[in-house]
Amino acid sequence: MAILEGFSEQTFTNDGKTKTVFWRGSGPGVVIMHEVPGITPQVAEFGRRVADAGFTAVLPHLFGTPGKPFSGSYVLGQIARLCISHEFTLLARKQASPVTDWLRALCRHVHATCGGPGVGALGMCLTGGFALALMVDESVMAPVLSQPSLPFPVSAGHKAALAISDEDLARVKERTAVGCSLLGLRFTNDPAVPPERFATLRRELGDGFEAIEIDSSPGNLHNIPQSAHSVLTNDFVDEVGHPTRAALDRVLALFNERLRE
Repeated sequence: MAILEGFSEQTFTNDGKTKTVFWRGSGPGVVIMHEVPGITPQVAEFGRRVADAGFTAVLPHLFGTPGKPFSGSYVLGQIARLCISHEFTLLARKQASPVTDWLRALCRHVHATCGGPGVGALGMCLTGGFALALMVDESVMAPVLSQPSLPFPVSAGHKAALAISDEDLARVKERTAVGCSLLGLRFTNDPAVPPERFATLRRELGDGFEAIEIDSSPGNLHNIPQSAHSVLTNDFVDEVGHPTRAALDRVLALFNERLRE
């Protein structure tokens, strides 16, 4: 697993469920929930960027094979597995995936281990909205939703849904009302993350939701492909002035604002 060289490997158990967790760096903790199909080289590189910025990057292994490169067949295979998994709900409009209970416990553990005011929680793609569900726990102080794709947008209702219960959403509103706002990232042409979802977040959270929506329409200024989906990994361009680099800079700034004493 040379791709994860420099990360330490541990296990974490909560409520009888044990998973592998990869750690790198020092400083306040940031829990990074990988996208489909798994902890790819691009996800690991994002973890390194977070660690290099002065944080402890914590990558729980939720599905897939750690370090395995991204491919279309790998994505489809993992989605097929997740469709029958008891830990993930891909279509529920008002229910978070059960794995978020384990992730909340991990956030508390990371906070206790790393100290500071709290932890960052960043989800991508299928896990993108998990940071919203994790906000129920007060250990989460810097939540980021990168291309939140659940529930799958199979209907108008699903496009606008957040995959969180009304009770948990009420708790999120309480937290944003006292300053714990959240950050969302998406490409404008991404069908997996429809604009209706961000419209719901704006309506429900008001100023408690900060959105970065990167133009991926035909003929856009930065030649971003219309198929772009992964803001911080596969479609990230490390060039000053590029919108994805600006998005990364804002994510790291949020972590600095919220997680430093």
